[in-house]
Amino acid sequence: MNSFWVKTNNGTSHYFYGLVRFIVFTLVVALFSGCAGSPEIKPQIVRPSQSPVIDYALSLQGVPYRYGKSSPEEGFDCSGFVQHVYKRYGVTLPRTAQDMALALPAIPKYALSSGDLVFFNTTGRPYSHVGIFIKDDKFIHASSRRTGKVLVSSLSSSYWQKHFTGVRRP
Repeated sequence: MNSFWVKTNNGTSHYFYGLVRFIVFTLVVALFSGCAGSPEIKPQIVRPSQSPVIDYALSLQGVPYRYGKSSPEEGFDCSGFVQHVYKRYGVTLPRTAQDMALALPAIPKYALSSGDLVFFNTTGRPYSHVGIFIKDDKFIHASSRRTGKVLVSSLSSSYWQKHFTGVRRP
């Protein structure tokens, strides 16, 4: 307990000020250590669904991200991934995320259903990224050059919540 006593300039000792200095120091160290690294992308575990569309999309996890591409052999960008998955099941979608959002009916977020398309503003445009909703706040998408592959993410992550722009149903 004596470690929290601090002598002030006028020669008096104060326990409270020492304790406050210790707490502030501890918080500063904790904040800086939390910002020291890049965010870890943890693989999301998703069990097989009742939907062949979702099961096929999940089977493509790990396929490389490639801008402008739309096949498992070459890789996918976000809209190429969504278009490829739905095309396999006879659903024709436009090529870009923005065109998909404009062509499909809007659905309220509270009515999200497995297979719905979720849209995000990642580049300053309202519908610049798209993924396929799985269930339980999870969606699968060809994320970006940074992450480099098709992966499952959580809608409840602060990044995706901040950039969310809408839902559409194919």
